[in-house]
Amino acid sequence: MDRKPVLNRFDNKVAIVTGGASGIGRAIAQELCREGCAVLITGISDAGKATAREFSEAGYQVLFKQGDMEDESFCKSLVPACVAHFGKLNYLVNNAFSFIAKGLDATVADWERMMRVGPIAYAIMATCALEPMKAQGGGAIVNMSSISAFIAQPNRWTYNAAKGAVLNLTRCMAYDLAKYGIRVNSVSPGWIWTREVFKAADIDGGGKEKWDPIWGEYHMLGRCGEPIECAGPVLFLLSDDASFITSTDLAIDGGYNGMGPEGLGKTTVLAGSK
Repeated sequence: MDRKPVLNRFDNKVAIVTGGASGIGRAIAQELCREGCAVLITGISDAGKATAREFSEAGYQVLFKQGDMEDESFCKSLVPACVAHFGKLNYLVNNAFSFIAKGLDATVADWERMMRVGPIAYAIMATCALEPMKAQGGGAIVNMSSISAFIAQPNRWTYNAAKGAVLNLTRCMAYDLAKYGIRVNSVSPGWIWTREVFKAADIDGGGKEKWDPIWGEYHMLGRCGEPIECAGPVLFLLSDDASFITSTDLAIDGGYNGMGPEGLGKTTVLAGSK
């Protein structure tokens, strides 16, 4: 996919991108860096070291912190570490999330991890970011939600409930932080070629080449999305281009939520159709 030209909308700005070591978070962090932003990224494994090294070798300002967003003390350490290293904080992207897809079989531990890594960590991060953003005269926060926040899916009580919570958390954050000049929005991706989707394709066999056109039928555009396609919308919401946008969810779903259950209809024959 062609890369857009660098706009430098984020020169001399600083952002935190949780889960920025891989997938959608990595794409967001990389695009912020390309536009002049210094970025702190987090990751649960030391694979983030390679991402940080790659970014640094490209001339980007990046700091990697390894830890689990379920850990309250780790969450609370990130903003001070960012400010100590880069001197300020302008933007926060709450992207890290746990993918636990369970229904009747969900345990209390499953629910607790789902909520702690997701909306609870989002709330902790926003709370910690308040004072540094106020010191800069305002800022912007983007929370990662999902198409799963809007619909029922089989055996998805945990994941869908947590993503649904992100939507209302975003609205409440936006309401309370507006007086400080801080805008808060969310984005809701459809099926994106990230680790979990690749894992599902590998389990079912055939990989991306086989499953992209099949799963693509759930989307008006006829394919699944790429992580880079989530980065642009997030950067837009962080930027001054979105200066009068807050408390809004932006779908990045290729038309997923605009269709009925028949999808594109390539493999499903509707009753009465010829």
